Amino acid sequence: MGVTTVVIAGAGGRGRLTYAPYSKGFPEQMKLVAAADRIPERLQEMKREYGLSEEHCFSSVEEMFARPRMADMAFICTQDGEHVRHACLALDRGYDLLLEKPVSADAAECRRLLEKAEALNRSVTVCHVLRYAPFYQKLKELLGAGAVGKVVSIQACENVGYWHQAHSFVRGNWRKSGEGSPMILAKCCHDMDLLVWLTDSRCRRISSMGSLAFFRKENAPEGAPHYCMEGCPAKEECPYDAEKIYVTDAVTGYDTNGDGWMQKAVMARPTREGLLEALRTSPYGRCVYHCDNDVVDNQSVTMEMENGVTVSFHMCGLNRDNHRTIHVMGSLGDISGNLEEETLVLRRFGGAEEIFRMDVQETISGHGGGDYRMLKDMFEAREQGRGTLTSLRQSLESHYMALAAERSRQSGGKMIELEAFVNDLKQEPDESGCKEKQKTAEASAKT
Repeated sequence: MGVTTVVIAGAGGRGRLTYAPYSKGFPEQMKLVAAADRIPERLQEMKREYGLSEEHCFSSVEEMFARPRMADMAFICTQDGEHVRHACLALDRGYDLLLEKPVSADAAECRRLLEKAEALNRSVTVCHVLRYAPFYQKLKELLGAGAVGKVVSIQACENVGYWHQAHSFVRGNWRKSGEGSPMILAKCCHDMDLLVWLTDSRCRRISSMGSLAFFRKENAPEGAPHYCMEGCPAKEECPYDAEKIYVTDAVTGYDTNGDGWMQKAVMARPTREGLLEALRTSPYGRCVYHCDNDVVDNQSVTMEMENGVTVSFHMCGLNRDNHRTIHVMGSLGDISGNLEEETLVLRRFGGAEEIFRMDVQETISGHGGGDYRMLKDMFEAREQGRGTLTSLRQSLESHYMALAAERSRQSGGKMIELEAFVNDLKQEPDESGCKEKQKTAEASAKT
């Protein structure tokens, strides 16, 4: 298999910490040749870690994509609201794409990007990495083999750890729907995508309820300051204390685990002293009750698929552990499992219980092993001239579901018909500039 050259737009948690290291582990498949990020410290880390030249390190994504095409693929790993704009720039330059999810919080914008990519005949793989996790691939295999007979109903949960909720959705980049995406899209479009894949069906209708129930100013302990390091009287008993989460906690802290992905969100090259100082002024040092967050911390979704399977899905950010669970019920048995435990339990009616444990050697990367397995398949697909499991067209089903669920939640749980929801998108005006970019690209391709 030939080496695929790659540029990375966005040197954050996914671009720098997840995808870039693949070029070190599998240099026969991927070579990183350029990177762009607006934060100088992150860009310098990319330059240092991957030996990039100064001329191939860009202080903005726009600057990088203003240059002639430098690689086979562009990895779009910027913030949610920038994905489509940066994807359009890359497509115009002739890149195939790996596109971080969610594509966009604007359903019409999602559709317009699909039209552009297909008009230009460019490959776009969306990072629904859980389809590649051994846990879900085994579940898909069992369902396909009829292990539970006809699938009738599914219960699925995304149990977001309290520390993850505080880091990403209260203090962090995904705390405000208007600046990023609603929680059900930003965190749970993985889950919506899995439900489409596991049921082999699109969604017919959907309803949802949820709220920001806990991380609110009125729940702050008496006397709690705006920053945890300012002498909070509740510091000792508060599990959300920033010093605990980032420095001293036995599960998440620097003292036990060193510079993990959360610490690297606070500073590019974390040290204990540096973290303690940064938390005095960093957004990640804020009291969770005094932030400007507005995304939900709990949400339930009810779905009916086109093939009649009913689904209930629940997300909540108040859990000790960070894990997904699923229970599939069929005419001949049921299967339940926990992704973090890498275990599935099949119970055939009138038969013996079977337990399937995933090979831990297959889960060396994030998302239950899905991250690296996705990259491997994507590079092989390029070589073989085939599609991937998570093309842009496939991915958008999950986006339409999540965005329809959010509309339902905002409407007090109103039932939304998916076909009508998607058809309405065709009537919305193009305000993204993507369509105009598409016309320009098509004109250039003809000359």
